[in-house]
Amino acid sequence: MELIADILLVAGALGAGLYCFILARRLSRFNDLENGVGGAVAVLSAQVDDLTKMLATAQKTTTESADSLSGLTDRAEDVAKRLELLVASMHDLPQPAQEDVKEPMFVRHGRADEEARP
Repeated sequence: MELIADILLVAGALGAGLYCFILARRLSRFNDLENGVGGAVAVLSAQVDDLTKMLATAQKTTTESADSLSGLTDRAEDVAKRLELLVASMHDLPQPAQEDVKEPMFVRHGRADEEARP
């Protein structure tokens, strides 16, 4: 009876050892840096670093663009105020008299006129 128990105990230990060996091989393939999840994690980590750098660059560019746009908006408001003053001052100017304004007169010369010229 003890012999059977020892045989079963040895068989169980060999089975557990084989199971651990297979799991170790699968885990090493799983964490392989070339093909496994370890490689995917390394690639994703590099991409996160690149995206962080690009985000910082985009934020810097956006801040610079916002500052530039703010300056341009201030200048445009100043020019608009000056234009409003100019338009308002145009209303104060006297209107020219209608008899002073001559309308252009167009004269068409016919062939007879061309032949009559020397």
